[in-house]
Amino acid sequence: MTAGSTNNDLSRYTFLFCAVVMCYASFFFYPRWKNAGSEATISWDVSGYYWYLPSVFIYNDLKHQAFKDDILKKYLPTNNPTDFQQAIRLENGDYVMKYASGMAVMYLPFFATAHFIAPVLGYPQDGFSVPYQFAIQFGGLLISLIGLWYLRKLLLLFYEDKVVAIAICILVIGSNYLNYAAIDCGMSHCWLFTVYVFLILNTHYFYQTFKTKYAFRIGFLVGLAALTRPSDALSCIIPLFWGLDSLSISSIKNRFTLYFKHFRQLLLAGLVALCVLSIQLIYWKYATGHWLFYSYDQNQHLYFRSPNFFDYTFSYRSGWLTYTPIMIFAFIGIIPFLMRGKNRIAIITFFLLNYYIVCSWNIWWYGGRAMVQSYPVLIFPVAALVQVSMNRKLALVLFSIVAAGFMYYNIWVTYAYHKGTIYDAEIMSGAYFWKAAGRWDAVPEDVTLLKDNPEIFEGELKNSRIIYRGLIDSISHEKYLIRKSLVLTKEHQISPDYVFPFADKNAEWLKVTASFHCTERETNIWKMAQFIVRLKNNGNVVKENMVRVHRVLHENETKPVSIFMKLPDASYDSVTILFWNGDSEYDIQISDLEAASFNE
Repeated sequence: MTAGSTNNDLSRYTFLFCAVVMCYASFFFYPRWKNAGSEATISWDVSGYYWYLPSVFIYNDLKHQAFKDDILKKYLPTNNPTDFQQAIRLENGDYVMKYASGMAVMYLPFFATAHFIAPVLGYPQDGFSVPYQFAIQFGGLLISLIGLWYLRKLLLLFYEDKVVAIAICILVIGSNYLNYAAIDCGMSHCWLFTVYVFLILNTHYFYQTFKTKYAFRIGFLVGLAALTRPSDALSCIIPLFWGLDSLSISSIKNRFTLYFKHFRQLLLAGLVALCVLSIQLIYWKYATGHWLFYSYDQNQHLYFRSPNFFDYTFSYRSGWLTYTPIMIFAFIGIIPFLMRGKNRIAIITFFLLNYYIVCSWNIWWYGGRAMVQSYPVLIFPVAALVQVSMNRKLALVLFSIVAAGFMYYNIWVTYAYHKGTIYDAEIMSGAYFWKAAGRWDAVPEDVTLLKDNPEIFEGELKNSRIIYRGLIDSISHEKYLIRKSLVLTKEHQISPDYVFPFADKNAEWLKVTASFHCTERETNIWKMAQFIVRLKNNGNVVKENMVRVHRVLHENETKPVSIFMKLPDASYDSVTILFWNGDSEYDIQISDLEAASFNE
């Protein structure tokens, strides 16, 4: 069967299978629209994209945001009733939205539907009640399914049916597209995925016919992508370079001749894109008095001189290929795609430049989600790899085994991320990852300490020797000592340093243990009490290990918590132990401090 054949049953059935999986994930496995607070559909970043709509159409208050406090208190979209992350405050007291308005434009028909039916169903027309949550969730899923269907049509223009079927299965079952197209589908990525699918399709048809309607659509789609995420203005590379398979002088000359011949269509596309982008420019002028305004935190920016390629791609915290390893096929597929693929310059140039820009964002731990919208481009080298693998039996067997393993892993990652007992979106370490990877049940509670301290000893302690015991009694503030225990509070968060000499070169490990008690458990990871051990030499820190004790400590519970430290080859002469309550509102009591050295 060749590309363009009308008998494409396998890819059609594959699409239907993937659609069922996506619908199940969205409505049964983890229906965000039913959740409250920061787990609702309209929460965190989504609430920021969306905030334009209730501001304009319900409260008529785009600048002053007088309604925000009531909404934050009632719906807790960022888990904090006083934390208005959706906008930043100007010096004159007005607010400007943090995020660009493209998502609000795409949400609009779903928001309008929810606003119409909310009172009919007995819900308040406040922009955040259940009908609005469901509308955005449903809208994201619907847009994702439309994008996937037309991606199939796009790929069938270049690849045979069975290659397309496998590529679609890899995308949905094997990658983080499943999560962002079915569960976290209020986020921008699946919507932009569909924008890119239509952009590539219309670009393909434009170069076949040079009809004005396709130029208009290209301009609109590029403008919409940039209006949603300004960095996606890079999408213009696709229509500009499409059909260019060589960088020879003659090819480049022919391309400029083509541009000149169809200058009117190119000009139209550019003007349409600018018209779409003017929505944001007009808003900035209205809100700030300036046509251009940087609404992000000043500490968040693109850092082109030092892109975080390794951390963004491979870190245990949120690495793209660490948690979506099947997309390594896109990198491997560049080789056969360069040899046989069409539109090579557009695909490869966009792929590499987009990857560079994504890795250049200094807050690199936002994770692999930033690559999802580019998957309609990356799927071309993936399909090229599938096609080559199918030509040789051994290659197909190896490819199938690896792909099946990656698909299983992606299902596990999706499950673990949302069921909440294994994956921690805030902090991960390699030691914890390898203890948790592949587990469907919860990891042992003590293992969660590996998120902070990557060292643990699970064997028999040999030559164990107590080298320090007890808390120092000479503490300056009387509130610190209660029944020979140390109590840290909101007002007195940091303990004294507990220091003792230690220079035993025969020991291999250090174990420090203390007992902790709390009446109320701190759940905010950044406010959890920290237990810190520092190995020093001449007052300089040689090594430091830390754990957040509330990971394993529960309300009205007293529990011993241990820090293990593998002793380094470097010189050391003392150990310092300290405790910090992390600005928590809740007191924590500490007693029975003890340190021991031992060997394996």
